[in-house]
Amino acid sequence: MPARALGLMLGYGADQLWGDPRRLHPVAGLGTCAQCLERRTYRDSRVRGVAHVLVLAGGATGLAYLAERSARYPLARTALTAAVTWAVLGGRSLEREAMAVHEFLDAGDIERARVRVRNLVGRDTAALSPDEIARAVVESVAENTSDAVVGSLLWGAAAGVPGLVAHRVANTLDAMIGHRNARYERFGWAAARLDDVLGLPASRMSGTLTVATGPDPVGALRAWRRDARHHPSPNAGVAEASFAGALGLKLGGVNIYYGNRREDRALMGDGRVPTPPDIPRAVRLARRVGVGAMLSAVALCLAGRRR
Repeated sequence: MPARALGLMLGYGADQLWGDPRRLHPVAGLGTCAQCLERRTYRDSRVRGVAHVLVLAGGATGLAYLAERSARYPLARTALTAAVTWAVLGGRSLEREAMAVHEFLDAGDIERARVRVRNLVGRDTAALSPDEIARAVVESVAENTSDAVVGSLLWGAAAGVPGLVAHRVANTLDAMIGHRNARYERFGWAAARLDDVLGLPASRMSGTLTVATGPDPVGALRAWRRDARHHPSPNAGVAEASFAGALGLKLGGVNIYYGNRREDRALMGDGRVPTPPDIPRAVRLARRVGVGAMLSAVALCLAGRRR
């Protein structure tokens, strides 16, 4: 088996066993570097935003390319790919956060659930009801499974360690500065567009895997084709719509963000409003999609080697 395929499998297994590294997480280090650089590069300008992204994404991807080229032996390439895959994947940690919120809701501790769900969403959670918290968790599980699992494995299969790093850097920068607000509308434009481009194939694979592994394939495909295009994100819409259809739920609606910013998002799916018991169902579906993505990535590596 090629070193790349084996490394992706080992990295996926490490993520499932241990989740994110507890100390010295490379993505956290990237976030710190990005904040330091932003203090020097920030202007309310698209040009400055493009430069910010080029320095961080180009620099990190270039270092990853050099590291992979320097790993001359298959065992070294396998170990490097496995370590980077483990660092960039977020599937297990996403499951843990979702289930922690569910446990608080199941125990009737809505205040702690409101606090914990902030690890998953950027909206204001202070006044969310249990059902609104459940919707937030299901939407986050769907979107982040596409971003933090499917996308990373797909780009790892296509471009090795540089692909893993480039995708994670783009996704991290989008989460930090790709916002539609007064500060980042122009400066964060490049980060948001880069993440959209790199996330496009992953979101379609995520939708396909949701249709293939979900409990209602017909509902998932129908919601994807009809509702995804109404979401403000071209990629998150596919993931959330297909999850909604597969689980028989209705996602979307009103979101309130900090600063009293309100978004009225289109409804996706034909089912009922999510409730707390739907959180474990979404987690189980996300796990199946993750396994499908890992197997698909390995198949892509092996097909590329045969060619």
